[in-house]
Amino acid sequence: MSPGTPVAPGSHAPPFYEERYCVLSEPEKNDAITRREFTVEAVMALLAGVTITVSGCGGSDNSSTPASPTPTASGDVSGSISANHGHTATINSTQISAAGAITLNIQGQATHPHTVALTADEVRAIGARTRVSKNSSTDDSHTHTVTFN
Repeated sequence: MSPGTPVAPGSHAPPFYEERYCVLSEPEKNDAITRREFTVEAVMALLAGVTITVSGCGGSDNSSTPASPTPTASGDVSGSISANHGHTATINSTQISAAGAITLNIQGQATHPHTVALTADEVRAIGARTRVSKNSSTDDSHTHTVTFN
């Protein structure tokens, strides 16, 4: 039965009709495939050499385990950064002594920047070894919480 052939009332039509195509130069081998089979095989052949890489920060600002601060020079204060992936936050001793408002760039070894704005009162509190937590700027679709002391 060919496509579009009318079916007489009461007769049974085949469940579906597949038009088969020969993709070989030797049609007598009977290795014909359907259009769907050809498409699936073509897509699979294309994807066979594809490597899918997911990159990004790999975290959100809701991590309950901040990264440990890195050792710093005497008088410097390093902060712990939630969901860290290469960022560093350090207030140097000169900034602490000056006790003024500062904006830290915490990019470190990460592939994108973030900043953390601290008021003069927060810098003084950090210098006095009081715990201070601040959210970073939103960059690359996420933020981090930076905790000093």
